[in-house]
Amino acid sequence: MLTQEELAERAGVDARTIRDIETGRTAQPRASTVRALMDALTEAEQQRLGTPVTDLPGPQSAPRPRELPPDPVGFVGRSQQLTELEQLLDAAARQPNAVVISAVSGTAGVGKTALAVHWAHRVADRFPDGQLYLNLRGYDPDQPVAPADALARFLAALGVPGSDIPLDVDERSARYRTAIAGRRMLILLDNASSVEQVRLLLPGTDSCLVMVTSRDSLAGLVAVHGAYRLNLELLPAADARVLLRELIGNRVDAEPDAAATLAAQCAYLPLALRLAAELAASRPSTPLTDLAGELADQQRRLDLLDAGGDPRSAVTAVFSWSVRNLPPDVARTFRLLGLHPGPSMEPYAVAALTGTDLEHARRSLGLLVRAHLVNTTGPVRYGMHDLLRAYATNLATANDTDAALDRLFDYYLATSAAAMDRLYPAETYLRPRIPPAATPMPELSDPNLARAWLDAERPCLVAVATHTAAHGRPGHTVRLSATLYRYLDGGLYTDALTIHDHARDAAEQAGDRTGQAQARHGLGTVYWQLGRYESAIEYFQQALALFRQSGDRAGEIRALHNLSGVELRMGRYGPAADNLDLALAKAREAGDRLGEARVLTARGVAENWFGRYGSARDFLRQALTLSQSAGDRGLEATALCNLGDAEQGVGHYDSAIEHYGEALALSRELGHQSGEAFSLTGLGTVHTRLGQPEQAAKYHRQALALFRDIGDRDGEAWAHNGLGETALAGDRPAEARDHHTAALTTASDTGAPDQQAHAHLGLGHAYRALGEPAQARRHYRRAVALYTELDSPEAETAGAYLAEDP
Repeated sequence: MLTQEELAERAGVDARTIRDIETGRTAQPRASTVRALMDALTEAEQQRLGTPVTDLPGPQSAPRPRELPPDPVGFVGRSQQLTELEQLLDAAARQPNAVVISAVSGTAGVGKTALAVHWAHRVADRFPDGQLYLNLRGYDPDQPVAPADALARFLAALGVPGSDIPLDVDERSARYRTAIAGRRMLILLDNASSVEQVRLLLPGTDSCLVMVTSRDSLAGLVAVHGAYRLNLELLPAADARVLLRELIGNRVDAEPDAAATLAAQCAYLPLALRLAAELAASRPSTPLTDLAGELADQQRRLDLLDAGGDPRSAVTAVFSWSVRNLPPDVARTFRLLGLHPGPSMEPYAVAALTGTDLEHARRSLGLLVRAHLVNTTGPVRYGMHDLLRAYATNLATANDTDAALDRLFDYYLATSAAAMDRLYPAETYLRPRIPPAATPMPELSDPNLARAWLDAERPCLVAVATHTAAHGRPGHTVRLSATLYRYLDGGLYTDALTIHDHARDAAEQAGDRTGQAQARHGLGTVYWQLGRYESAIEYFQQALALFRQSGDRAGEIRALHNLSGVELRMGRYGPAADNLDLALAKAREAGDRLGEARVLTARGVAENWFGRYGSARDFLRQALTLSQSAGDRGLEATALCNLGDAEQGVGHYDSAIEHYGEALALSRELGHQSGEAFSLTGLGTVHTRLGQPEQAAKYHRQALALFRDIGDRDGEAWAHNGLGETALAGDRPAEARDHHTAALTTASDTGAPDQQAHAHLGLGHAYRALGEPAQARRHYRRAVALYTELDSPEAETAGAYLAEDP
């Protein structure tokens, strides 16, 4: 028997979480928490019995992220520090007993990131399970990365589906520790502001090495977590001259005194040295002596303004010197780049900030990269060192700031709207009307380009929503949330929560009732997908009331439709049917053909669950016609898939296969993985009925892989139950038991009673085939009880099996 503390340690959760579940304080624990606890209990029991752990169908092999930035060009010196790090790693290999943490601290611009990244590349092959990297932006006054967001980023990189990322930050940390337990990984946490920013990001396994860079000394990390502190000082004078020689060339040897003066003026700070060297390289005919004289003059001017004596003032002098030598329009671009709230930017966003054309933006970025004032972060993406960003922001005038940010946020909103119109044209009437941006926009004529733009810019869109909500631009936040609703609904639950949550707060502050309704509707949808059904119902009911108050008929229909969807999943068929009837009447009254098609599809789904396949076909055929005429191909695929269920229910297998095949092809064309997976599940079930278990298993395995990829827990239960039926049809009852057990666990996590009942019925069949009648009767009784609660005709079927084996 495990204690709470032992179970918590094995499962990677807090003991408090277990106590809250046992006492009932947590009525609906997270799916990931329950699964981790069950895995830990199963492993402990099998260890006690001395039996091997059964390999249930599990997730695909874990990803091996390779997130390190490029190795810095021209890295020189730091041999002592590199040796210390090597010795630290070797010592850890000889005496593994704790997480190895290296805290690299030092002043801004001293080269902490360069050292950490350079060394990480040198030892990357010793961490075969991958390397995680994140710039925590700890000294960004506006957008430091919160531990919750950092954990979400790492969990996604480790292959955890979006729907399986816990909402609570402590649960995220526990899931993160579980995901990397026993794996040989290097984790580089760059630019941390404090120990608190990194504490929850520390692994719990001695197989990982963590490097943290910070301007802070991180004393708590050393005292509490045993970190090895590595203080990075200014470059020695000799190394500074070597760096200048690497960057400038033989001119350093030709003018050694001037080079030494230049290095001293840069305070031997690598960032300043690189900036000065680039300016020298851009003026090959100017003697280094003259350049050193120019910098001395600039420093004297700045000293008159800042007499604080901070040695880092030399950096400001170099910044000022570098910017002063830029063309005026490029210097203006540099000033405005500091205003961008996101982690990186592309040329179109720069054109929006500056109010210029794309050619000018690209030329300016090229010159700024060459001057080392901007760095590339990926293909056609750019970022800034935080010191440079702060300096650039200080140079921007108030007039420049307001106008530039208005253009930038208008650009992101307009381009998001254009991408959504390309991806989801039938829903244009449901989204805010956004005028085109006044600055250049990328070509998004192809749906693949539209989705690629949204995927690439998603971190920036989240940053824009956060910034606009906090800085007096609530309209941008609210409209961005409403515009991106359908895109975020595709499994991007963490980002959806952030954007919709900010939109809700912004709309409340602005007194925007429609905006509040849209944001709450978005939050309800996210909680529905996460299996938090009670919270989803609460948000949908709030949205419904607000839509009615604001007279938004289309919004009211959507809220009723989604509210009924959650109620159906919970087995509340009476309220669900009432809401569907009301939504259908309102859609027809308003002439909302797309809304009508959605409601009719939901009615068809409900009728299928009740076994009323004839009326289900009628509803679904109407929905199919309407969705085709409205041009909503995604809804067309959904109607086709559910029509396949109805045809299968009446034994029309050829017709069912035809409908599933059409739905599958359309879903794949549209890139709708959920529709693809459910179509595959339907095909698997049909082939099981046709006595073709091998073909059926192939379809169900494909569906299971897709459901896992997108984080659809309900879908996983469907696929596992399908695989269980297929295994039993192939005379493999033990395998059937394992699949139905997995389905039951998942369906219990999400609170889906229909799949729980399905799993219990399958387990009854499996145990009867295994010669365990007592277990079979237990599961048959539970299936009968659940199906009876659901008022499902399957209750009679399950009861018949129970009667056969009383």
